[in-house]
Amino acid sequence: MMLYMGHLAREAARELALATTAQKNEALERMAARIEAGSEQIIEANRQDLEAARSKGRDLAFLDRLMLDGLRIAALARGLREVAAIPDPVGQTMAKWTRPNGLEISRVRVPLGVIGIIYESRPNVTADAAALCLKSGNAVILRSGSESFLTSLVIANLLNEAVTAAGLPAASIQLVPTTDRAAVGYMLGGLGGAIDVIVPRGGKDLVARVQVEARVPVFAHLEGVCHVYVQDSANLDMAKRIVLNAKMRRTGVCGAAETLLVDRRAAPMHLGPLVEMLIEAGCEVRGDPETQRADTRVRPASEDDWPKEFLDAIIAVKVVDGLDEAIDHIARYGSQHTEAIITEDRVEAEKFLARVDSAIVLHNASTQFADGGEFGMGAEIGIATGRFHARGPVGVEQLTTFKYVVRGSGQTRP
Repeated sequence: MMLYMGHLAREAARELALATTAQKNEALERMAARIEAGSEQIIEANRQDLEAARSKGRDLAFLDRLMLDGLRIAALARGLREVAAIPDPVGQTMAKWTRPNGLEISRVRVPLGVIGIIYESRPNVTADAAALCLKSGNAVILRSGSESFLTSLVIANLLNEAVTAAGLPAASIQLVPTTDRAAVGYMLGGLGGAIDVIVPRGGKDLVARVQVEARVPVFAHLEGVCHVYVQDSANLDMAKRIVLNAKMRRTGVCGAAETLLVDRRAAPMHLGPLVEMLIEAGCEVRGDPETQRADTRVRPASEDDWPKEFLDAIIAVKVVDGLDEAIDHIARYGSQHTEAIITEDRVEAEKFLARVDSAIVLHNASTQFADGGEFGMGAEIGIATGRFHARGPVGVEQLTTFKYVVRGSGQTRP
């Protein structure tokens, strides 16, 4: 079954690579309309998935990632339309030059081919991934986790109806119709050469398995250990707004801040108010001795807390001796995902932005902007922290590669 899905996807990819922008946009608009019309079906399937997850004792962060309500379904449809509205990368000329012998050489964007998406508790990935792959001319094979399977199945069926109604191949979007873990192994093997790249969306165990076992390239991040550094010149009110949002807006997303670093020179004025604000907002604070002295409610931080992705209302806080120590801490304990500096000193900000080696770095903004939609990409398949091909939010442009087109007038090589 899996090999046959790969064969169908490869055939669909050949046709999608030649689809016009108008054809793809029509399909995306139809997909958005089907999602809206099928809202009740999606909510009912999601209710069943949520009940099953609760019966297994899943935590609140997991349930939040799994849950779809009317607002989130409306956001799914809006994301599909936003993807339709963004420029089509396929066929874009990236560079062009003429050689002394008259050869005209162009570097042109083309689809990757077939994308495999393996995900767990986020059913919204079904729509986001399908939209981005379709717009970039790629076929997609989706493998949902058992926790979100019913919701993902309903969404995938609605999307598939829209694609075929728009005259594109039915196999453009395929959901693996089983939760058997063996299906993951088949996909990691590449389905006989059918899959060109794998994108995992899920917990550390899933991503680690994919990175170890995959026989095809992988776009992924293992963890989102994100930092916010409050520098000496930071405006306290701004720092409080950003830190609260970065940690508490949604604690279960990969862009949530997990560690707060405070410049020692800023600590007398900033540390206490920041810690108090977090605790009053329901966040557990684990801190170094100086942070513990700032508020008796702070729990001692252990060495294991600095590299930890809590994905919960917990944050580690440390006082550091300036920018160099902050950057060293991030380099030692971070996951190269997303880091932010809060400062009014532009020189210090530019040093931070240049020297911190993470996929996303921000100045005076929340780490929760680590999202393709917020970057104007319409949606994202995920965040990539590697250096191969894609880094940061993976949107339509990152799902393309290129080829060289050479036009001559009879030239031969001497």
